[in-house]
Amino acid sequence: MTSYYVTTPIYYVNDAPHLGHAYTTVAADVLARWHRLRGERVWFLTGTDEHGQKILRTAEANGVGPQQWADRLVTESWQPLWDHLHITNDDFIRTTQRRHTDRVQEFVQDLYDKGDIYKGGYEGPYCVGCEEFKLPGELIDGEGEFAGQKLCPIHRTPVEILSEENYFFKLSEYGDRLLAHYEAHPDFIQPESARNEVVKFVRAGLQDLSISRSTFDWGVPVPWDAAHVIYVWVDALLNYATAVGYNENPEKFEDTFPADVHIIGRDILRFHAVIWPAMLMAQGLPLPGRIAANGWLLVGGEKMSKSNLTGIRPQDLTSHFGVDAYRWYFLRAIAFGQDGSFSWEDFTARYTSELANDYGNLASRVTAMVTRYFGGLLPAPTANGPAEDALHASLATTVTESDHRIGDDLDFQGGILTIFDFIRRINGYLTTQEPWKLAKDDSPEARARLATILYTAAESLRAMAILLTPIMPETSQKLWTSLGAEASLGPLADQRIRDAATWGKLPPSSTVTKGEVLFPRLEEKSGT
Repeated sequence: MTSYYVTTPIYYVNDAPHLGHAYTTVAADVLARWHRLRGERVWFLTGTDEHGQKILRTAEANGVGPQQWADRLVTESWQPLWDHLHITNDDFIRTTQRRHTDRVQEFVQDLYDKGDIYKGGYEGPYCVGCEEFKLPGELIDGEGEFAGQKLCPIHRTPVEILSEENYFFKLSEYGDRLLAHYEAHPDFIQPESARNEVVKFVRAGLQDLSISRSTFDWGVPVPWDAAHVIYVWVDALLNYATAVGYNENPEKFEDTFPADVHIIGRDILRFHAVIWPAMLMAQGLPLPGRIAANGWLLVGGEKMSKSNLTGIRPQDLTSHFGVDAYRWYFLRAIAFGQDGSFSWEDFTARYTSELANDYGNLASRVTAMVTRYFGGLLPAPTANGPAEDALHASLATTVTESDHRIGDDLDFQGGILTIFDFIRRINGYLTTQEPWKLAKDDSPEARARLATILYTAAESLRAMAILLTPIMPETSQKLWTSLGAEASLGPLADQRIRDAATWGKLPPSSTVTKGEVLFPRLEEKSGT
């Protein structure tokens, strides 16, 4: 059985999660669910990054210790939200866990023993928000309250000038090897704009990386020098290895590592596409298959973040639109890898047009007609014609294309649009065939056509339930049950993408029930 390893970033616990965090995590979850439906053995990892100066300062500002702060945020904010959004991660790693910290020390000790780490001094601008030294050319000039100061271009807050004695990783020695890898594996960094950015950065020449801090102690101690803690990003990146058994469970590690895809935010691209592969090269470990960076999620033209005061709680939207619609909307509305804007009005319009009208209404009509005209027993198709043949062929194309777009290309938007194009074909098929008119004709020929039309529509919906379950698991399960597929074909989770295109899977005489509306109209949801 093919294995598939997908990760999200591990998220800083300096605050509760917002839409941007959820966007990345839902994308990874859809990918993990899709590959499970391919029949692959999936390992899906997420977690939290709990060390570093930013966490320490946040905890101090809230009058608690950093471990207490991290424990509170993880148990009260992060893990409950992933449960709420139906995230199916196989593991949740925290960088304060011993299974991680011990392995991090071993990894860094190995590099030190090999001569890849040396002691030196460094002075330069540092962004605590990024936990990163910045190059002077990256900084922007402050305005207003920050006039006369240099700002981090991401957080738009003043940088601090730090001067420390640190340990350094010889990152500069890996530039040529990195460029050779990018050249040999053009899909290693996606999208292409992100790849171009990284290639340009590496070609300009890499500086050795400071991998320790000595002005605070909230971190993993450097094993040979307790006066230093390991740089938070070295600590954090290693979670992808420690979580799957690095130096602890060789069988698990060999079976799982490296990741097939790291799904990350654009702001942490260089860490993943430069520092992480260089660390792996230094240790003689295989590199991940792909670094996939989603774009900025914008609200009112501003990147989604707490520091820019544009953070919105995912629950603010799920309470109105529902969890499935929430999972669907961002992947459908924004091309993954590109920047995209969120607006309440756009969400409302797409929900009404595509979910409530195109999809939800179709499911209601089909199940209602089977219930009304055939007593809830799915009729056998005995009068297939050109219209049915065309729909069969279209379904095969839909399954192949959506599988390739979502499962291979991470083109979530393209895959969803392909599926919904087919849903509109089903609607068009019913409009053309007019089963409600045939139902008034008691002739054998009319009954045979009516039976065939309704079977064709129900069987098409069976396939849609499979294709949409990674994106909208709750409503897909409702539809699956309503079609009688749970009783006749087994659990939805046991179905396979490849079988979605096999026509005739839903047995005639399956019990079809008119279940609850999949996507209630928003005025009904809000009670107005």
